[in-house]
Amino acid sequence: MNFEFGRVALVVLFALLPIVGIALGFFVPALRARGPLFVAFFAGIIPILSLYIPRQFLSGETGMRPRLDQWLIIVYGFALLLGIVNVIQNGTRKIARREKGWPYSAVLMTGLFITGGLGIWGAVSGQGITTLQATIFALLAFFMASAAFRAFRARNTEATILLAAGILVMAGRVPLLEFLAAPFPPLQPAAAGASQGLGKLTEWIMQTPNGAAQSGIIIGAALGAASMAIRVILGIERGYLGLGGGE
Repeated sequence: MNFEFGRVALVVLFALLPIVGIALGFFVPALRARGPLFVAFFAGIIPILSLYIPRQFLSGETGMRPRLDQWLIIVYGFALLLGIVNVIQNGTRKIARREKGWPYSAVLMTGLFITGGLGIWGAVSGQGITTLQATIFALLAFFMASAAFRAFRARNTEATILLAAGILVMAGRVPLLEFLAAPFPPLQPAAAGASQGLGKLTEWIMQTPNGAAQSGIIIGAALGAASMAIRVILGIERGYLGLGGGE
C-alpha cells in the first residue's frame, strides 16, 4: 500500500479544514475566531516538520515540498483575486460616499483597471507586455535617480563615504577613463590600465563591504520573518483576524 502522508496532510489542510471551519462558523459562532488559528498553526507547522521527517514517509523520493509549493501557488492566486475584489469594494464605496481621500481611490481604481486590462490584452494577443515592462523600468529609473540624489549628499562622514563609493562604482562600471583619454592617444594605454584597476576596485567594493552589509540585512530579515512566523503559528499575532495582538 503506497500511503503518501504528504498528500493526505495537504488535502486535509487546504481542503477539509476550510470546509469544516466554514461549517463551524455558521453553526458555532464562538469558533469563528478559533478556526483560522488552527489553520494557521497547521499551515505553518507542516512545512517545518517536512524538513525533519524522512522523505519516504512523507511523499516518496521528492518529499512534500514540491507539492506544497504547487498548492501555495494556487492559494496565492485566490488570495490575489480576493485582494482585487477588496480593493474594488473599498474604492467604489469611498468614491460613492465622497469620503476623505476619494480622488486617490479613483486614481487607484483607474490604474488597476487600465493595467489589468492591458495585461490581459497582452497575455491574449502576445503583445504589449514588453512595452509595459519598458515603461515600468523607465519610471523606475527616475525614482532611482531621485533617491540617489537625496542619499548622495555629503552632509556627514557616512554620507561622504557613501558618495565616494557610489562614484567609484559608477565610474568602474563604464569605460569612463578610456572615454576621457580618447582625444589623447598617448594617454590611452595608461587610461586602459587605470580603468582595469578601477574595475577591480569596484568589484572589491561590491563583494566585500557591500556583501557584508547585505549579509547583515539578510540575517536581520530572516530573524524577523522567523519571529513573526512563530508568533503566527502560536496564535500570538492575530492581525490577520482583525483582532490585533490579542482578543
